[in-house]
Formats: sequence, structure tokens, C-alpha cells
Amino acid sequence: MSVAAGFEALYGAAPDGIWAAPGRVNLIGEYTDFNDGFVLPLALPHTTVAAVSRRDDGVLRLHSGDVDGGIVQLDVADLEPLSGGGWAAYPAGVVWALREAGHPVAGADVHLVSTVPTGAGLSSSAALEVVTALALNDLFELGLTRPELARIAQRAENAFVGVPCGIMDQMASACAVEGHALHLDTRDLSHRQVPFDLAAEGLALLVVDTRVKHALGDGAYAERRAGCEAGARALGVRALREVDAARLPAALDRLSDGTVLRYVRHVVSDNDRVARVIALLDAGATRAVGPLLTEGHASLRDDLRVSCAELDLVVEAANAAGALGARMTGGGFGGSAVVLVDADRAEDVAAAVRKAFADAGHAEPGIFPAVPSAGARRL
Repeated sequence: MSVAAGFEALYGAAPDGIWAAPGRVNLIGEYTDFNDGFVLPLALPHTTVAAVSRRDDGVLRLHSGDVDGGIVQLDVADLEPLSGGGWAAYPAGVVWALREAGHPVAGADVHLVSTVPTGAGLSSSAALEVVTALALNDLFELGLTRPELARIAQRAENAFVGVPCGIMDQMASACAVEGHALHLDTRDLSHRQVPFDLAAEGLALLVVDTRVKHALGDGAYAERRAGCEAGARALGVRALREVDAARLPAALDRLSDGTVLRYVRHVVSDNDRVARVIALLDAGATRAVGPLLTEGHASLRDDLRVSCAELDLVVEAANAAGALGARMTGGGFGGSAVVLVDADRAEDVAAAVRKAFADAGHAEPGIFPAVPSAGARRL
């Protein structure tokens, strides 16, 4: 059944429109976004699709075709942050954030269907938030820009759901362009679309979903964010993006807390890796990006300590099978890794990763190519 037909079966009328927003995978720059740093995500072809109709009676009705259960009905005037609600908290939080910002959103009927894997570190929550924000922006003629919609979506996740995420996921979902990666400065949201046509260079970027589920609300993400903020305070800077990689050794000498030191070393070095990857892409040297991915994984594993045995195994097995480089992507503790490969070696590398998982007794991973895709749009 189509999303529109599903909507009509639920609510008894055709929707006012249908919108889509993608998940994302991040090529390089992890845990840098809440440090005012730099990231390089790209949108995936996997999307959350929303059929939506405007309401003006204060009623918000939400339904997911991917979750067991009926319609969740809420009063927009009674929306309360941190009130639970499972998946429905994400679109409800967007309505709350829009109203808190003074936008006259008076209700909606929403039916959602998603192909973005959940718990895989591919930003299924951001896709859900952004598609809701874009639909309501159009239906209520709010006139918000894509970065403004991303900020609304981030506020929904931070203040309403209670996950202290940065802005990267929402910006990637809202602003990505097909065939490009998004070079984003998370301090001011300035961004540049970087051509990233892997097929033209005989390359492929594989996403390997370990099937290990993570929950960023479990405190580990928040602890690392707090540690990074403590590092910035100790170094007398507003955010760690202000620490230049060339001055990193001197900065580390000023830190007495070993955990904070490791976090600072990762963030500063990963910001530098983003700059180095951009320089390589601009020079047409995409193959040379591979070792920087592997270097970034080592930093996430050893300094930030957000990897896990399955993610480490993806990187080890892929590189041993001839990949150009690999690293975990997203929040870690499970989720996914990215692997840069020559296109004609992709199947061999994927087979090697599957064999390594089988030999280790892990569930078979999901593996698919990351094709740089379009951001949120009305269908």
C-alpha cells in the first residue's frame, strides 16, 4: 500500500501532500559537531516518507506504518518535553519546537513510513524530525530555511526527546544534494556541497550495519559531550574547534584529566581529518581518503572509546580484504561502519566481512552501498 493510500485508510481523506527526508552516513568528523567543529556527511537513498494534512483544531494525530500500534492522538497545547512517547516523541517534539519558536502550528494528521534502518547510526530520528518539520513548514507557510528547519529538528531532539545530539544529522537530512557530500561548519551552519561521484572514479562506499543496537540516550554520549566541554573550559576556549591541530601537543600538556585529554585529542584530530579529506576530494584524490578513515577509526576506538568488537571487526576484515580504508560512523557502541573500496572489489570485501562475522559468531551484518542522495523534499 502506498503512503498516500495508507493515510487515506487511516484518516478517511487524501493527504494534503507527501514529503521525504533521508537518513545520512558521515564520511568523517565524528563527535565534532557539538564542539562547533566540522563534519562531512552525505544523505542516503533511504528515507522517511510522511503523508500529512493540516489541521487547525489543536489536534495532532500520528501514525507509523513501521511500528505496531494505532494512531497516537495528542493536543498540541499540552505537549510536554521529556514526557516519553516512544517514536511519536520525535514528530511531536517538532510541533512543540515550532510552537515554542512562535510559529502557529495548530495540528496535523501524519502517517509515516521509513526505510532508514533504526539503531544503525544512520539518523533515522533526524529523518523523522526533518520530514515533519518540512511538511509543517509548507502546510502552515512558515517560510523557514533549511538550516532553520534543521535547528528546529535538533531542538526537538535535545529539549523534547532528551537526546543531546549535535546539528549534523538534521542538517544532512535537510540540506544534502545528490552526488555530493555536505562540508558543514557546525558553529554557523555555513556549508558547501562537495562533489562526491564515487562511481565516476571506480570507487564505492559501503555501509556495514553491524546489527548491534545502540541508544544515544543511555548517558555515554552525554558523558563524552560533558568531557569535551570540560576540556574546552580547561583550555580557555569557547569550543574545541578553536584548538588548532598544530598546537594540539601543547594543549594536551595543559590537561590533567586523562579522560578529558583523550576526548580533546580525538576531537581536534578529527576536525583536522575533515580538512585533510576535503583537500583530497578537491584534488581529485578520493582513493587517498581511505587511510584517513582508518586513522579516524583508531581515534574513535582508542581515544573516544565508542567503538565495539563488531565495529572493530568490520574495519579489520575489510582492510585485510583490500579495502582502501574503513571506520565506524555515527554515535558508536554498535551501529554502522563505512568502507571505501574499489568498486570491482566491493563484493569480495563484503564477503570477507560477512565471513569474519560468521567466524566470530556474530549475526550477519547488513551491507549496502552509500549513494550520495538528495536531502528533504516534497514528493
